[in-house]
Amino acid sequence: MMATWFQGPKEDFIRVSQEGAARGVNILHFTGGVRITLAGTRAIAQTRMTIMQRGPVDGVLCDVACTGRFYDFFEKRDGRWGIVLRQPIYEKDRLDPVEQDVELTLDHDVLARFPEGYRYLAYLQVQAGYPVKPDMPGLTGPEVERLYRRGAAWLAGEPVAP
Repeated sequence: MMATWFQGPKEDFIRVSQEGAARGVNILHFTGGVRITLAGTRAIAQTRMTIMQRGPVDGVLCDVACTGRFYDFFEKRDGRWGIVLRQPIYEKDRLDPVEQDVELTLDHDVLARFPEGYRYLAYLQVQAGYPVKPDMPGLTGPEVERLYRRGAAWLAGEPVAP
C-alpha cells in the first residue's frame, strides 16, 4: 500500500490505520467508476476516488477533500483476483475550516513542500504527526509517467518494479 502517510505491506497498513482511528484520526474514502485493463491473469484498475479527512490545522477544525484515482495492480492467483499494489494518483485537493467564521492562515513554506495534487491533505497530515511522502504521483509529471510505465510492464508480465 502506498499513501501519502504510509508505504508498506497491507498488514502494517491495517495496523497503523487502526492505531490512527483509536487516536481519533478521521479519514473516509469515496470510490466511483472503475476502468480495468486486463492482460491474462494480470490487470490494472483505475478507480475514481476522493479522500476526506477531518482534523485540526493550527487549532482550527478543518476538512480536506482530495480527488484522484487508485491505480491498482491486480493478479489472479489460485483462482482469485487480488491487489498486489495500490498506488493512489492525487489530482487536486482543498482545505476548508468546518466553522466558516474562523480565520486560518496556512504556512506557505509547508504547503510548498508538497505537490499541487495533495498539498492541503499533506498539510493536515503533517499537523497530525504523520511523515508525508513528498513525491507521490499527481495528474501530470514524471511520477505519474513512471507509474504508467510500471503498469504497462506489469501487464507485459514483469514483476512490480520499485
